[in-house]
Amino acid sequence: MTSKLSSMNVKLETGLAAQFSALPPAWRTCLAPFIVSPSYPALCRFVDGERAQGKTIYPNDVFHALTLTAPNEVKVVIIGQDPYHGEENSIPQAHGLAFSVPPGVRPPPSLRNIFKEIKAEFGHPIPSHGCLESWARQGVLLLNTVLTVERGRAGSHAKQGWESCTNILIQQLAAQHESLIFLLWGAHAQAKRALLDPSKHKILEAAHPSPLSAHRGFLGCQHFKLANEFLVNTQRPAINWQLPATADSSY
Repeated sequence: MTSKLSSMNVKLETGLAAQFSALPPAWRTCLAPFIVSPSYPALCRFVDGERAQGKTIYPNDVFHALTLTAPNEVKVVIIGQDPYHGEENSIPQAHGLAFSVPPGVRPPPSLRNIFKEIKAEFGHPIPSHGCLESWARQGVLLLNTVLTVERGRAGSHAKQGWESCTNILIQQLAAQHESLIFLLWGAHAQAKRALLDPSKHKILEAAHPSPLSAHRGFLGCQHFKLANEFLVNTQRPAINWQLPATADSSY
């Protein structure tokens, strides 16, 4: 897997541009069209400016998902919206992976519904933690479309440039690789279908796993089993969706 040494030492307090600079070279290549666009300095000014005002911004390691999964290792892409904005026991819920929470934080409701669906499909027991790093290390890119948020203010960093950044990342990834699996849950994620060529990739859609919508098509969607069937049919190892008994996190 991709080495994390460069980016693990470059946290948000050093400035957002420093985190971009510390990205693994393959991801920097994917994001090059964004980095040379006017949206890039504007986004950096916004995020750094929010921190300079004393606001708490999550997560500290913005590109954790990209440091765990290299572009040529991606098999499945799960698209989220923006990071969790809360804390538990003084631990931020967000740690740079869509839907995932670090050790010491209970799985939020949407993640619990994801676990319920996996149990229904495979019989795996509901895990006691919500750290999804083991998925990322197998090639599951857990990508939010907005990568930062202010504490206690959901959606506070929307429409500041992150959407352009992650759209370019998705487009570049999809253009450079074939037979990726995109799991699009809810209208926000499904809007990204326009960036994808369904003749090149497997696209699976369902309702969002939020308790507000999970019973409208997420529970029972069979996405995890369908993803594995597609991987096997394209001569690639299936994903082990069962989490380890204890949280495996280097964060």
